Parts: sequence; structure tokens; C-alpha cells
Amino acid sequence: MRKSMIGLSLVSLAGLSACGSSGLFDRDRPDEFAVSRQPPLVIPPDFSLTPPQPGQPRPQTGGIQQQTLQAMFGGAQTRSVTEAAIVGQAGDSDAGIRSSVGDPGTYTVDKGSVTRDIIAAPEGDGQNAQAATPE
Repeated sequence: MRKSMIGLSLVSLAGLSACGSSGLFDRDRPDEFAVSRQPPLVIPPDFSLTPPQPGQPRPQTGGIQQQTLQAMFGGAQTRSVTEAAIVGQAGDSDAGIRSSVGDPGTYTVDKGSVTRDIIAAPEGDGQNAQAATPE
């Protein structure tokens, strides 16, 4: 009992000594209440800017989305020879194609149950993928 009281008092004394401000754990801390004046911000002159001319187009062409795409991807890229040939062979699309696709009179091709199964298949990484051949 006496040993446990001595041990408890030593632990309490060590814990209370950590709360003191002198000794081994004393650190120099900045005074968070001290206020110092900061010099005012100065914007240096930019001599490359010129005032806009009346009638000239604005330098910010396009909206914020267009500017974001320009910053991320660097603008339109030139098409390769193969891509240009494919797009040239495809021709122009019908202007009203979106309204005629949903029309009940539009002829569609039934691809069968295999295509439906592929589209309805759960997404996965392909680790447990299986293939079956219809007989």
C-alpha cells in the first residue's frame, strides 16, 4: 500500500511539473496578441498592357467554360490524316436526327439477347469474367 502511494504521488508530481513554464519543457513562443503593422501592398506597373481600342474584339473570347477548356487542354488540335478522312467520308448529319430517334415509327434493329446481356452486365474489373458459347 505504501509503495503504491509513493508511486501515485511520483506520477502526480511528474504530471504537475509538466505544467510549469520553466525547466526542460520551456519554449520560446510567439506572442499571439502582439500586433505589428504590415506595409501596404504595392502593385508594380505592368507596361505590357495597352488600353483597349474602340471597335476591337474583346481579348477574353468565349465564356468561362471556354477559357477553362483552353487552359486545361490548350485549344483545338489538328486532326490526323486518318481522322480527317473518316470525318470526310461520314458527311454531314441530319439536323433533325434527335427528334426522329425517339419517334415510334423509327425503324430499329433488334440486336438480340446477347447485346441486351452485354449492356445489362454489372460493371467490374474483369477478374471473374466468363465466356460461354451458345450451342
